[in-house]
Amino acid sequence: MKQPFSLPKTLSLMLMLSINAVVLSAHAIEYDVVIQGGRVIDPETGLDGIRNLGISNDRIVEISSQKLDGVRVIDASGLVVSAGFIDLHVHGMTNIEQEYQAHDGVTTALELEGGLPFLRSWYQSRKGKALINYGASVSWETARFLAMQKYLSVTTEPNATESEFETALSKSVYESLSSEEILAMQKHVANELEAGGVGIGIPIGYFPQATPEEDFRLYDYAGNNQVPIFTHVREGGTIAIQQAIANAMLTKAPLHIVHMNSMALGDVELGMEMVHKAQAQGYEISTEVYPYTAASTSLESALFDEDWKKALGIDYEDLQWVATSERLTAETFYPFREQGGTVIIHMMESEWIAAGIKTKGTVIASDGMQYAKLAHPRTAGTFSRALGKYVRQDKILALNEALTKMTLLPAQVLEKFVPSMRNKGRIQVGADADITIFDAETIIDNATFEKGLAFSTGVQFVLVGGQLVINNGNTVTDVYPGDPIFGKFRR
Repeated sequence: MKQPFSLPKTLSLMLMLSINAVVLSAHAIEYDVVIQGGRVIDPETGLDGIRNLGISNDRIVEISSQKLDGVRVIDASGLVVSAGFIDLHVHGMTNIEQEYQAHDGVTTALELEGGLPFLRSWYQSRKGKALINYGASVSWETARFLAMQKYLSVTTEPNATESEFETALSKSVYESLSSEEILAMQKHVANELEAGGVGIGIPIGYFPQATPEEDFRLYDYAGNNQVPIFTHVREGGTIAIQQAIANAMLTKAPLHIVHMNSMALGDVELGMEMVHKAQAQGYEISTEVYPYTAASTSLESALFDEDWKKALGIDYEDLQWVATSERLTAETFYPFREQGGTVIIHMMESEWIAAGIKTKGTVIASDGMQYAKLAHPRTAGTFSRALGKYVRQDKILALNEALTKMTLLPAQVLEKFVPSMRNKGRIQVGADADITIFDAETIIDNATFEKGLAFSTGVQFVLVGGQLVINNGNTVTDVYPGDPIFGKFRR
């Protein structure tokens, strides 16, 4: 009878030692950064437990209950470890605003409502200089302006001054496009998408003379090319929201309605219901809210044209001049409007905000403004306020639900059009090491309408691409790990 095969004892011992060496070497890996002992929450997989994270280069490469070794070890005991917060709606895009955003736990900040002009040069200007990740949508405002024949001399004349350009641009807000100009506008949009634009920003509420045809043709273009639209809808509350949803459903354009709270006001729950009905039928339509009872915008904008008090349901004293924090009057309104500047608009009730915040599937986004000491507090405190007030204090949201609205949901809004977002908003092996570590018992916003901007409390560590930008609650200086976020049509 044939004997079973067996290795010589010496060879067997050598093989066993080799296997043990491999096992030991696997456990002896030294990661660039280890986050140790934190409560790790990943909404997509349902992970919620004490874990250790191993980070190498810019990725999460290990999630384990076992001890990990790292060049740098961050003790996260007693803290929550989350994917970095993704803000879809930011207007301040310099490092001044980004430092406030980082202290609020934000690792990616995007200007998607209105977009930015001349994206190729803008992206280049931020390369290697950004504290957190950055990106912008195509500026429809600029595209339509460049398409207008009557302003051709200003837009093509090399000697035209910046003042002349800005003056003509402000006038174009009150102009309509011809059918030929609509086609030209679409070509400018296409060029900016090839520059990396993250969808198309259509703040049509600021453009009273933009025709329904122009709006519909742009949605149709977006639907044909599967480009997301980010829109501040027209005046009209839920009627305007319904119009945007109808355009998206007719054209199959992916649609994100910005700041539903300030669009629908007291009908915020109805606006949310419309979005949910469309989603249930398979349409890619989403929305967002910010956790404050005031809006903010430029006083010289079309929003304050005739009948603004009736449209917004407010009066002069509900406007707060950002430069000085004073409330406006009938006497100061017109001089300040002529001068131009930013106002805070006290126009919402706290229960409307609570209703929007707690609605399932709603993204939290800041609508953060450009830096001014007395700028709207959402510029610095949106995410900490959501976690401190609405989760810990008011208990209208569970912690996991809030984090879903700040991480996974915004990533999912973008990921079909923005490939890099598939690796963000998650704590998973292979995901980008954009990570926010905070104290759930102390996190809160400190910026106020009266005293202005201030860093939030409770955000202890923030990593962008595996590099610390906030360390023990302090800004890390001379570190700029922020990467550009591009749409898929970039050439």
